[in-house]
Amino acid sequence: MSITVTTWSLEQTSPADLRPAAPAGPDVAVVRSGTPSPEFSRFLYASVGGDVTWTDRLGMTYAEWEAVLGRPGTETWVAYEKGTPAGYAELQAQDDGNVEILYFGLIAAFRGRRIGGHLLSCATARAWDLADRWPGLTPTKRVWVHTCSQDGPHAMDNYLRRGFTLFDTEVTEEPEKPTPGPWPGAHG
Repeated sequence: MSITVTTWSLEQTSPADLRPAAPAGPDVAVVRSGTPSPEFSRFLYASVGGDVTWTDRLGMTYAEWEAVLGRPGTETWVAYEKGTPAGYAELQAQDDGNVEILYFGLIAAFRGRRIGGHLLSCATARAWDLADRWPGLTPTKRVWVHTCSQDGPHAMDNYLRRGFTLFDTEVTEEPEKPTPGPWPGAHG
């Protein structure tokens, strides 16, 4: 059985496009994961994406995770609430000053608490100054992201509120697959 999936691609072409959300509160901090860790990144990926059918990285080997995370210009930014990981954004430098927010989201238990707007604001700002932390990278000229109809119901609105504009829409038929978890019956 297949389902229709709509994918929207959005961009900012200037740091001035960013419209930051209000801070999420004193118990929320967004911190760069400075040491690439396949274990931690896989935990974030499975925990954030488990109920919205993120599956493309689940079969990756440890070495493949190391290669992805070790690529120059790749950063993971994690939102913590009271010391507990609440969500993350993975940035990836690409050619010609493009930076993709490759993965972004919150663990289900932390959604609806104003953390997502704050995390997206922080991650987008860090995408704009990515080359400052990576000597030799082209300064950022464009930050882009994609979201789809299988993502959380507030994802698109969050991107638009942060100043992203739509530049492409694609509709595809994809095989229907069960959400992988983080485990059956988790928040969802």
